[in-house]
Amino acid sequence: MLVRNAARTDGRRPARTGLRAGALAVVVAAALVSCTQASSGGGPDADVRNAADPAAADAARGAGNADSAENTDQAEREAGEAEPTAVPSPGPELVRDAFATLQATLNETCTPGAGDCAYFLGRVTRELTELDESMRADAKGSGHFKKPLADMKALFDKLGDDRSEAHLEKHFSEIVGTRDGINAWMQDHPDDYR
Repeated sequence: MLVRNAARTDGRRPARTGLRAGALAVVVAAALVSCTQASSGGGPDADVRNAADPAAADAARGAGNADSAENTDQAEREAGEAEPTAVPSPGPELVRDAFATLQATLNETCTPGAGDCAYFLGRVTRELTELDESMRADAKGSGHFKKPLADMKALFDKLGDDRSEAHLEKHFSEIVGTRDGINAWMQDHPDDYR
């Protein structure tokens, strides 16, 4: 096979072989650099990590000292006392997304008094709450969603803050009726959920 291959290329190595070898060398070199940086604590994120967490930087500097255990303990105490950075919470879902999760409950139900309603009614109530927030935040304005918002307000006024299973079961008809009414309204307004 070598003789035949050499005859075809006049004794030269094909260009593809050279390209493959070069590509392989680049991949191996990148892997070695990555492994070296990871094991030494370096790498592209090292400065960012250290700048973002001063306690970790102090602990890393103190690790080389003779009193490294004491410095590490102090750094851990200081890190524990530091206030956590607040993670920004996302805004309300889009109306179509909130409606999709409510619509997913359409084929579900429960039997009040049978002990199987806590999850179902809690989920429908949560989905209605999220849809209410989405409709109020929508660019079309709450006036566009006047009927569903009024229906949800009437339901939420009846429910109050009590989300216990017994209380939700007491308002089973209102919860399911509000869900079904909003589904019918949305079906007449396909531009709001497609």
